[in-house]
Amino acid sequence: MTARGPLHRIFPQAWRFLRRRKRVLITLGGWSLLESAHSFLGGYGVAQALDRGFLAGNTGVGLLWLSVAAVAIVVGALAGRGVFGGLADLVEPLRDGLLRTVVSRALREAVAEPARADSAVVSRLTHQTEIARDSFAGLVLVARSFVFTTAGALLGLAALEPRLLLVVLPPLLLGLLLFLAALAPTAARQREFLAADEGLSMGFGAVAAGLRDVVACGAQDRTAGQASRLIEAEARAARALARWAAARSLALGVAGHLPLVLLLLVAPWLLGQGVTAGALFGALTYLTQVLLPALRTVMTALGAAGTRLVVVLDRLTGPPAVADRLTAPPAAAAAEVPRRGTAAQPRPGGLRGPGAARVELRSLTFAYGAGAQPVLRDLDLVVEPGEHVAVVGPSGIGKSTLAGLVAGLLEPVRGEVRVHGEPVRGRAADELARLRVLIPQQAYVFTGSVRENLLYLCPDGAPSAAVDASVAAVGLGPLVHRLGGLDAVVDPGALSQGERQLLALGRAHLCPAPLTLLDEASCGLDPVAEARAERAFAERPGTLIVVAHRISSARRADRVLVMDGARAVCGRHHELLDASALYRDLVGDWNAGRG
Repeated sequence: MTARGPLHRIFPQAWRFLRRRKRVLITLGGWSLLESAHSFLGGYGVAQALDRGFLAGNTGVGLLWLSVAAVAIVVGALAGRGVFGGLADLVEPLRDGLLRTVVSRALREAVAEPARADSAVVSRLTHQTEIARDSFAGLVLVARSFVFTTAGALLGLAALEPRLLLVVLPPLLLGLLLFLAALAPTAARQREFLAADEGLSMGFGAVAAGLRDVVACGAQDRTAGQASRLIEAEARAARALARWAAARSLALGVAGHLPLVLLLLVAPWLLGQGVTAGALFGALTYLTQVLLPALRTVMTALGAAGTRLVVVLDRLTGPPAVADRLTAPPAAAAAEVPRRGTAAQPRPGGLRGPGAARVELRSLTFAYGAGAQPVLRDLDLVVEPGEHVAVVGPSGIGKSTLAGLVAGLLEPVRGEVRVHGEPVRGRAADELARLRVLIPQQAYVFTGSVRENLLYLCPDGAPSAAVDASVAAVGLGPLVHRLGGLDAVVDPGALSQGERQLLALGRAHLCPAPLTLLDEASCGLDPVAEARAERAFAERPGTLIVVAHRISSARRADRVLVMDGARAVCGRHHELLDASALYRDLVGDWNAGRG
């Protein structure tokens, strides 16, 4: 989008809005004219008080002219009440119209795409419409004050001495032209900054939602790199905006301060040409007390509130915002996946890296707090390389806690977890990431292409054939086709829980880690899709531990670990039906629920 795009879209709507309110504008102009009368009488009254009063030895006349200027100030203050009444008649219809526009668009989009929830509509209905209302009110107040105040000051200068305009007008017009020329680029920089700020917020929100995945998979460096790029993008936008703010300061110096300097420089010549001391003092009064404050106010308001109003109005009434793309990793950055050592040779099934992991739990004990009852107590278990183990138990019994302990996210109170014969405790995150992948129930999917999401846990990348094989294995093909292919951009908010889980399962299947931990990672899938995904992992080289929520998952496993409070028992499905009353109850509940 070019810098002028928003202005071109907004101007026709603004013109129609104002044209329908001519009477309100005329009323507001009348009150503004009365309010700004003091801008004419201020400098003129001071000049007459000097020339006809104090310098002529007529103190009474001087005081009379000063009194006239003071009365004009009082009348202007009383007229301000009428100004605010007219302002309300102009501003409130704008807010009402914006609310109707936002609600109508939200309803149309909801009907067109029911699965896509637009959470930003709440911000547009509340925060952004109020920004537009307040900014518009401030701009109307400042703009009409500047117009009438400047007109009064220039008329006063012409009434005192027309030659004064030759000193004041050229730099005033030059400064205003510089300021107007900077408005469109400033609005563009303001829009870029707002988009970068939203992108940063969305990116950090996505990371926060998937923080467990990020830590479990050792993706801290890559995630930090993406966050750094978002932060740097916002910093660049802020610096660009600051540079155009400096241009506004230059324009103010030319329009407001340069006339004052020129007037002081040519004052001796003007006095020699017959210009009175009162006229010069009146001109100084116009410049310092009227024009300079008016210029400073209007430039600040138009440069900040004005550009903000253009951006917000464009977001409320123009095409839908596309700030989501800022949260997607750039294509070049996505290709530069952080490397953790040299690439290993591919193994059968597309898995790369070390062989299937042997997992040992030795007297494992864990409690949430020093005084809490242990969730696990003296648990001993060995999962052989390539074995498929299902973990079952009542809700809240500690199944996810066990997954976190094996993954190295939690530290036991006593005992240890060993993977490949080495303790998990004390290992660096990148070492753990090479050993295991944990997919929790709340799957992490970020805004980026399908391929980028699938390769997220592949530190050295993966050939296209391996990606295609994992997509086919877990049953991800129909979703990839619906999204538009592997290079299509994923919108996490438009996906269901099951679709997000399917993408995360494809990512885990492609991951080179020899140990896979699925913590109810397929609970959003139907039984058929879940069975297909679990079979894909069972046929894939590597060790598999599944926190199960259906009896079918337990039946597919080589062994089942039944967690019952601080105790646990492990065995095959048919063995546990005889050995564990809890397992019999769970199987009965699952069968009753057709799980």
